[in-house]
Amino acid sequence: MFDKHISVNRIMTREVLHISSTDTMDRVSEIFKMNDVHHLPVIDDGEVVGIVSTTDLNKVTHHFTLFKVSNADSVNTSVLRSLLVREVMTKPVATIGVATKLTTVAAIFRENLFHALPVVGANRELVGIVTPFDLVNYAYNTDEMLIESE
Repeated sequence: MFDKHISVNRIMTREVLHISSTDTMDRVSEIFKMNDVHHLPVIDDGEVVGIVSTTDLNKVTHHFTLFKVSNADSVNTSVLRSLLVREVMTKPVATIGVATKLTTVAAIFRENLFHALPVVGANRELVGIVTPFDLVNYAYNTDEMLIESE
């Protein structure tokens, strides 16, 4: 069984793509298309100020496709070029520190239905991100190591 009391810094993703609040949503769309990520922390002046997800992007783009508007793609492109991240992002964003225990992280995910938590340092600078996938991956890999050692 895995250790639920380790700190999140043991399982978090350290190399995190991010954007600024003045970026446009078409930049967000491109980042999501080109990378295997579903959440982008929003960084202004070195601090985490929000987060934007594929769900946020889908809410913006699917209004026109939902109603089968004939020029939905061109309308979506125009909308994404005109919307700034700060107009769509979730703010304030819930963040955790590097010493936060996995039990706390799991509780936050369960209670709030978040799918990503930026991990911040002492000055709210982004140092990583953790998702439910990271928890599952840690649990799976730990259990696999235990089975192999038996």
